[in-house]
Amino acid sequence: MDSTLRIVPSTQPGSSKGASVRDTANSLGTHDTLRYGQRNLESEAKAGGGLQHRLDGWEETQDNLKLTLQRNMYGIHAPVRLLMERKIVGFNPHMPALPTSNLSLDILMGRDETLDVADFFGGMIAKQSFR
Repeated sequence: MDSTLRIVPSTQPGSSKGASVRDTANSLGTHDTLRYGQRNLESEAKAGGGLQHRLDGWEETQDNLKLTLQRNMYGIHAPVRLLMERKIVGFNPHMPALPTSNLSLDILMGRDETLDVADFFGGMIAKQSFR
């Protein structure tokens, strides 16, 4: 849990972004392989705009903000209790062939009043974060 009061995710992906050629250039303007190692073309190709990173980190940032505000108002027990309840409710052993929905987890995450794609098409979203 991050202790900052950030409302919107940052545009830079933090530690997952590798150094660009501009950051690792030597006096001739080329990549300095001896100091910084091999170039990582994957990180250079993914280093486009920050919008995709903001969209990916939106829910996590909002959740961190809520947990930090709870910690500041009620003490450390409130976010710890909420995270513990999410973990307990999120453990749902079921038959893999049968569709499931976890209404209790949606209520604890604050998603009970929102409409999502899975609500209309019946498909369950594979990535559920318990943070």
